[in-house]
Amino acid sequence: MTQQLPTSTGGPDWLRLTPGVFVLLWSTGFIGAKFGLPYAEPLTFLTIRLSLVALILAVAALVMRAPWPRRWTDVGHITIAGLLVHGVYLGGVFTGIAHGLPAGIAALIVGLQPLLTAAASGRVFGERVSGRQWLGLTLGLCGVLLVVWENLSLKAGYLTGIALCIAALVGITAGTLYQKRFCGGMDLRSGTAIQYAATSVGLVVFAWQLETMQVKWTGEFLFALVWLGLVLSVGAVFLLYVLIRRGAAAQVASLFYLVPPATAVIAYLMFDERLGMLALAGMAVTALGVALVNRKPQAARPTG
Repeated sequence: MTQQLPTSTGGPDWLRLTPGVFVLLWSTGFIGAKFGLPYAEPLTFLTIRLSLVALILAVAALVMRAPWPRRWTDVGHITIAGLLVHGVYLGGVFTGIAHGLPAGIAALIVGLQPLLTAAASGRVFGERVSGRQWLGLTLGLCGVLLVVWENLSLKAGYLTGIALCIAALVGITAGTLYQKRFCGGMDLRSGTAIQYAATSVGLVVFAWQLETMQVKWTGEFLFALVWLGLVLSVGAVFLLYVLIRRGAAAQVASLFYLVPPATAVIAYLMFDERLGMLALAGMAVTALGVALVNRKPQAARPTG
């Protein structure tokens, strides 16, 4: 690979912190879902969340005079990437968990994304994945498996949830590749507003058909809505797009290996969910794998 993540390149100091901050924020997604899903069905929850964020970003883009896409082709590409990254991924994960699939299994399925992205990025972008990076990707997957292994259990009723999370896996992988290929020049303010607005329209159609769309406006639901809407849908997604724009696809995707371990730590701190030795070992293996994927190759020493 010829490109590196911001931690390995020059640029403003804040860019060096982007991968770590992104992982921390993205890891709170399951925590926010745990707060909000008891009070609203998944597609209804997502529709409210993304509609709110689309409105906020649209107003911000207008106030800040952000450029908007001038061609309908560009709008189409931005919309497709948004539907994949936000609609298919979030819809699949949230509805999978709502069907009773444990968060650990959902995290494990979506955790296959780095391997899937690495396999596809070579064909799409011509990015070369070295043997060391393949080793790191494999170690990362093994680490994720160790983290969630203690809570893994399969039941017949989980099949629907598994299928939904597989769809989410395909969505986030395809969306990441599509975003890098066709939306490299997208303004993050106006472009993301378009993506959330389009995704909200798609989600509300399914919510209208499949759910009651009833909401209990409790304090916990409002907290989850604000947190997932602003911190996740604005902060974390902006950081993801910065990483996609500056880094190779397989390297960016490898950061998702750190999400299940980080989520486990947050769940331990907030809900006292205990971490066993396998989970702790898995975190270490995952960190090693991501380090191998993103380590900058050493320059060849001159001879003679």
